[in-house]
Amino acid sequence: MITIWNNYRYLFFRRFTQIGLLILYFGANAWGWTILMGNLSSSVFLKIVPLSDPYAALQMLAAGAIMSVDILLGVFIVAMFYLLIGGRAFCSWVCPVNIVTDAAALLRRKLDIDLVSKKQPASRNMRYWVLVLSLVISFIMGITAFEFISPISMLHRGIIFGLGFGWAAMLIIFLFDLFVLKNGWCGHICPLGGFYSLVGKFSLIKVKHTAENCTACMRCKTVCPEHQVLYMIDKESLPVLSGECTNCARCIEVCDDDALSFSIRKLINNKKTGE
Repeated sequence: MITIWNNYRYLFFRRFTQIGLLILYFGANAWGWTILMGNLSSSVFLKIVPLSDPYAALQMLAAGAIMSVDILLGVFIVAMFYLLIGGRAFCSWVCPVNIVTDAAALLRRKLDIDLVSKKQPASRNMRYWVLVLSLVISFIMGITAFEFISPISMLHRGIIFGLGFGWAAMLIIFLFDLFVLKNGWCGHICPLGGFYSLVGKFSLIKVKHTAENCTACMRCKTVCPEHQVLYMIDKESLPVLSGECTNCARCIEVCDDDALSFSIRKLINNKKTGE
């Protein structure tokens, strides 16, 4: 039982956080709860603290919108939060689409599916091009381009308000990740993930690899949705400095060698320099 808990503890906490947030948003809409009101783009916590998605705000700025003080304060709070804990923690701990893409990745591993992705590789840099394109379109058309078509927003609205094509969008993403491209949406296309990857480069909490404990079983790379960030496995002791790491901790959970763990960036640097 202890082994099972150790192998899935972070996954449990992630699902608890993701589903818990959806329940709070749903409760605000259905029963008038005031703990967390709004949506993933713009929320209010306890009727006092504004929370605004920085990427959505960038699109608004590009579209020529004049943002209120509450939105700017909300952007600052959210940006500072993810600067501290890791930008793409949003992707693995908050975003509801992660549940869908994780399910597709798990089924893909179980069925040993590797079809089109080998023949038609796609660059993970694509998400950054989509990010830039969304801002350009927002500027030209005067709309928040990605928010207008975002599957994340569609799913969130579908769960909270019972509207839109969220479920259809999730089915498309699930089938795309399962049969076409491994980790296709989150790992290659989603511009929100690209934005938080840029934020994550400066975050304090990092996954650290300890080479002397590592037996190079590669289980971490098998489960990691961004396996390229684990380039140091079987080579040297280094923190994962890439902002593309989602801090999902699946690599830590499956590592039986105790070679991977969470660390604070400053402490890692001090230890390396002997300070």
